[in-house]
Amino acid sequence: MPQPLADDSLVLIDAPLDKAGAPLQRQLHDRLKQAILAGRVTPGSRLPGSRVLSEALSISRNTVTAVYELLVAEGYVQSDRQGTRVAALSRPPLRVGRDEPAAPGVASRLSNIRIMVSRGHTTAALRPGVPALAQFPLATWRRAVDRAIQQAGPAGLGYGDPFGAPALRAAIARHLGLSRGVRCTPAQVVITEGAQEAVALCARMLTNPGDTVWIEDPGYRGAKAAMHAADLHIVPKRVDAEGLATGDADWAARPPRLVYTTPSHQYPAGAVLSVPRRLALIAKARQHGAWIIEDDYDSEFRHAGESIAAMQGLVDHAPVLYVGTFSKTMFPSLRVGFMVVPEVLLAPLSPPLKELLRGGHLHEQLALAAFIDSGEFGRHLGRMRRLYRDRQRGLRDALTRHFKVPHTLEGGHSGMHLTVRLAPRFPDTAIVEAAGRYGISPVSLSGFALHPLPEDNGLVLGYGNTPIELYEPLVRRLSQLVRAAETPAHNSGP
Repeated sequence: MPQPLADDSLVLIDAPLDKAGAPLQRQLHDRLKQAILAGRVTPGSRLPGSRVLSEALSISRNTVTAVYELLVAEGYVQSDRQGTRVAALSRPPLRVGRDEPAAPGVASRLSNIRIMVSRGHTTAALRPGVPALAQFPLATWRRAVDRAIQQAGPAGLGYGDPFGAPALRAAIARHLGLSRGVRCTPAQVVITEGAQEAVALCARMLTNPGDTVWIEDPGYRGAKAAMHAADLHIVPKRVDAEGLATGDADWAARPPRLVYTTPSHQYPAGAVLSVPRRLALIAKARQHGAWIIEDDYDSEFRHAGESIAAMQGLVDHAPVLYVGTFSKTMFPSLRVGFMVVPEVLLAPLSPPLKELLRGGHLHEQLALAAFIDSGEFGRHLGRMRRLYRDRQRGLRDALTRHFKVPHTLEGGHSGMHLTVRLAPRFPDTAIVEAAGRYGISPVSLSGFALHPLPEDNGLVLGYGNTPIELYEPLVRRLSQLVRAAETPAHNSGP
């Protein structure tokens, strides 16, 4: 039987070790460490000798010796000719329960980043921003990744070019020139982990804390979060049928350092920024020394007429940083996006970018480059355009037949979502919460606004990853939930 321990060892080991549990060395180490951290033994207290402790616990002396050596290495105890003693720790002992100290505070700017009502799982019905994942050519992609791994060899396991794989940057530059009218060379393309990181990099590299930035309102919440995290003064600018609406008075009152816009398909309203407004925005940005972040959201999926060219290539040397992602055209977990840096910014931004970026996902980048150059990417986009066009029509039809609530429908020319504006008496956040209980995940329109107005009430419905045969039952259910959420003051009937 284990022998009682003397002196401070009584508070060190208050119960026998579990011979059938975790390794004895780990158990003993944890017991001793917690006793020291909890203050059950005072600094300078001598631990029992290794032989005494091993006999008391009926364990190997080598086990005790190994634990003592680890505690010495970690700085919990000190060993000399007089024995092993508890070190004087610079930190206060841990406290538990009500006396536990509060955790250090977080940055105050984080309080400005609001959390939207949960949008559910990626596979939830009618969730916006999710492509048709089941239609992705997974076998073709797997072969491309396998080839990339084989061709890269061991070198592919290390860090890559901070700006991204040269093959992918070249492929993106060619694709953007042909499909989007973007004027760039491969040297101007920087690979990022999605559009969100690209926007955040722009905010960090082109502004100082307190600078003014204009954002669309309602608009992309990720852009707002990036601007808040950069300690910028956000000025929301309203969106109408022609996109971002600004005038001379706005520029005179408080000109921005950055302007964030989604001109090809405004998210979430779906408006297209008109050419007169694009030209005026570029001219004013030049006049006031501002930069424009052009997030080309959903530009690849236009359902009527020709594709609308990017604002970046509209005029020579436009003050535009063009941002894009493959999350919608490929799949979200790929986490590959890009930004096109104006030539005039390459020299000043290259050194910090090389420090901020590490060039990961090399195999995926090489596979994506081959996917684009082989024509597979273009063929996939063609299939998805046709699919999304059909799904959009199907959702429109279902809304016309089964959505028995007064509403206005917006955003039908591009992308993978429709926006349904509702009267304020149908609170969108309550509807979204109720829909989630039925596996339906629309997003509240008001959640996209920095300071929601009464007209910013509605639902953003995604059709990218929801099969067309589900639209009728989903819309019928959604219509019931909308009517059930009508506020009592305006409710006129069942």
